[in-house]
Amino acid sequence: MAGRDIRSHPPEGRRRGRNRGMALLLTLAIMTVLITVSLELNRRTRDAVTNSAMSRDRITLSEMAGAGVQAAMALLIRDKNTSSLDSIQEDWADPAKINELLGDIPFDQGTVSLSITDELGKIQVNALVDFPKGRHFNDNQKIMWDRFLRLVLESVKEKAGELDLEPDLENVEAPAIINCIKDWLDSGDDGATTGLSGAESEYYEGLDPPCSPANGPFTHLEELMLVKNIPAGLFGGIGESGGIADYLTVHGMKKADTTVDNRNYTFEGRININTADLPVLTALIPSGEYSYAAAIFNYRNEKEDGEYIHDLSQRTWYKNAPDIPEDLVIDDTLITLVSDVFRIRSTAKLNGRERTVETVVRREQAPKTGKWMCNVISWQVR
Repeated sequence: MAGRDIRSHPPEGRRRGRNRGMALLLTLAIMTVLITVSLELNRRTRDAVTNSAMSRDRITLSEMAGAGVQAAMALLIRDKNTSSLDSIQEDWADPAKINELLGDIPFDQGTVSLSITDELGKIQVNALVDFPKGRHFNDNQKIMWDRFLRLVLESVKEKAGELDLEPDLENVEAPAIINCIKDWLDSGDDGATTGLSGAESEYYEGLDPPCSPANGPFTHLEELMLVKNIPAGLFGGIGESGGIADYLTVHGMKKADTTVDNRNYTFEGRININTADLPVLTALIPSGEYSYAAAIFNYRNEKEDGEYIHDLSQRTWYKNAPDIPEDLVIDDTLITLVSDVFRIRSTAKLNGRERTVETVVRREQAPKTGKWMCNVISWQVR
């Protein structure tokens, strides 16, 4: 009898053991895939929940910051209906009053902080030139700019020297800056430069990267950093020495009585002395005497038992400040006691996150109803 081929037909027990081994490997492989898929799904779910929470917080923060802006506008409208002038002595400029207002807004979570500043308490960059013509200096503005720049340059240069920063500042002088700003603003002069230090298209087109002067009003303050002779340290400041950006505004446009070259706007350049900061007040003083400006600033801000004690309703109230000479007169064409352009900064905080809305608004009367309202000029989210 022929024998069986045991190589082709393994014993039944060995076959079952081999099958169990393959099944175990397959099971392990499947489990590995399932665990991997499960972990990935868990990660995606977790990320989705996190992203959903972040998205929810961003939406909530935007709504909270926007609510702060609306509250500020309501406060400014109420002020316009009850007061004929604008000063630091009013509710919109009082942090305690603003916090009291915010306390009436029912936020479930988080906090909102709010500040309101008068844009017309600053120097209007575009008023340096006589719009709507836009060809020549406004002489009274030019004189004030010279005082202002000399003051800021002295402070910034001193700080730059202490910190060994921006050596180019040493050669920058006020007249050169004024001429370059004027050339950026003016038009209709066939590209002629102002003085020996001005700059028109030929200079800017030769830069890397090239640019062109606006030959019209500045629309954003940061445009000043493109202007010849204005280094970053002068614009933004160095250390504790503030730069020119803190005291300037591109706002203040008004409708002109005439139209020239399709331009029907002008910039009066009047500064609200009831809200102007100390360097701006110094620039308004004919002699540029810092001590006089400081006396006026302190007089305006003086309080007794938490209340302001001096009347700011007259254009010459500054003469009542101590140590002010009787013959000191601030150019009346440079000042005002009212403003309708304000910067609102509203910051919302929630769950370790924050969002800031910074907007500039102009108070205007509705044409049909005559009611005061705030129109948004600019809106930035940070």
